[in-house]
Amino acid sequence: MLKHFVSQYFNFSKKERRGTIALLLLILLFMLLPFLYPLIIKQKQTEHSAFEKEIASLKLKQQDSSNNSRSNNFDENNYQNYYQPSEKNYYKNQPKGELFYFDPNTASADDWKRLGIRDKTISTIQNYLSKGGHFYKPEDISKIWGLHEDEVQRLLPYIKIAAKEKAQNNYAEKTYEPKTFDKPKYTPSVVDINAGDTAAFIALPGIGSKLSQRIIAFRDKLGGFYKVEQIGETFGLPDSTFQKIKTRLSISNAGIKQLNINTATLDELKAHPYLRYNIANAIIQYRSQHGNFASVNDIKKIMLVTDDVFNKVSPYLKVN
Repeated sequence: MLKHFVSQYFNFSKKERRGTIALLLLILLFMLLPFLYPLIIKQKQTEHSAFEKEIASLKLKQQDSSNNSRSNNFDENNYQNYYQPSEKNYYKNQPKGELFYFDPNTASADDWKRLGIRDKTISTIQNYLSKGGHFYKPEDISKIWGLHEDEVQRLLPYIKIAAKEKAQNNYAEKTYEPKTFDKPKYTPSVVDINAGDTAAFIALPGIGSKLSQRIIAFRDKLGGFYKVEQIGETFGLPDSTFQKIKTRLSISNAGIKQLNINTATLDELKAHPYLRYNIANAIIQYRSQHGNFASVNDIKKIMLVTDDVFNKVSPYLKVN
């Protein structure tokens, strides 16, 4: 059985054998192709002689420029570049001069010329001084554009710089009497609870925009305040906050709005914060049964009107 399976597995038809041989030939061709490519396609030869000549020419130019280069000294404090001539050109036309003691800040052009300094360098020095420049120590002359190091060393022993005079104040000193300032006394603002607006209440400690609006809304529903303690009844106002602002509250003599209990409707009475629906309805019912009230004290005959309720609401009621 196994032998039959192996013989069937390795048995190829004529078409399969041809395909296998063709595939092997293709694989062999691709393997040999990199070696055959230089033989089939000839590569161009690169001429390096021109490139080498250019490199040699650049090297020669670089050498020439280094021989003729000029050195620069840069002073970070004065932000000036001073040209230093090359050794070859300097010694070719080196001027001669006599030595004497001098101050570079006051020396004239003739003094510099006597010292052997070239006209171009003298012009540079005069231009520097005319623009407010100053030499503070002998070594500062080394920063002069065009002045060679050997010249600096030759002049240094003969430099004497005078101390720069400080500008004197010619104005007489004025004597000022010390002023005393009285510290202003802070007087906290007082708010009239019947006339103050939201801004006035917001100025009080602990009162924000919402609480100020609630105080004014409560005042409008009541018809005005008749005592400062009523502010403490405002919804959402903590008693601690009320105690803080109590001393800063005042009340005017402006009359408060009163309701006529003989003519007021149920809606008008129940809108008052101290009456509400139950008491307002009892007043209407009592009035319809017993007639008009002779005085505000007659509402005490109503069972729902306690002494506490009467004391709070009576200032807002009238009978004619």
